[in-house]
Amino acid sequence: MSTQSSARRTRLTGHFTYAGWEERALGSRPEGTYPGLAHAAVTNAFAGGIEAAETTCAYTIVYLTEKTGTFTGMELLDGSVDGHRGTFVVEERGSFDERGSVRCAFQVVPGSGTGELAGLRGTGAFTHEPGQESVPYTFDYDFG
Repeated sequence: MSTQSSARRTRLTGHFTYAGWEERALGSRPEGTYPGLAHAAVTNAFAGGIEAAETTCAYTIVYLTEKTGTFTGMELLDGSVDGHRGTFVVEERGSFDERGSVRCAFQVVPGSGTGELAGLRGTGAFTHEPGQESVPYTFDYDFG
C-alpha cells in the first residue's frame, strides 16, 4: 500500500482479486446477435489502502460484440480505508475490449459512508490486463 497526501486529497493504492463471478443474460435475443445485456453478481477481495475481505457488487453489462462492451455497477465495501473502518458504496463505469483488457473509473456514492467512513468522498480507477490475478487500483479520497 502506498499513501500520498496533497493539501486536499490522499491517494491510496492497492489491489483486488475476483472472489466470485456469476453472470446471466438479460432478455431474449438470437445467439450471436448484438448488442446484448447481462447482469453479473461479483465478489471481490481488496487489499492495500482499501481493505475489504468480501465485497458485494452488481454489474449491468452491454455486450457490443462477443468480447467488447461497457458496464456500470455498484459495489458495497465493508472494511477500512487508510485505517478508518466502516462501509461505503462506489459507482463504477467501465469498458472491455477484444484483448480482455478492462478499464474502470469509480466514485464514492455521496452519503454512503458509515462508521469512521461517514462523509467519505473519493474517486478511483483500475485497469485489468489479461492474465493478471491481482488488479491494481488507485483511490483518491477525503472527508466532506
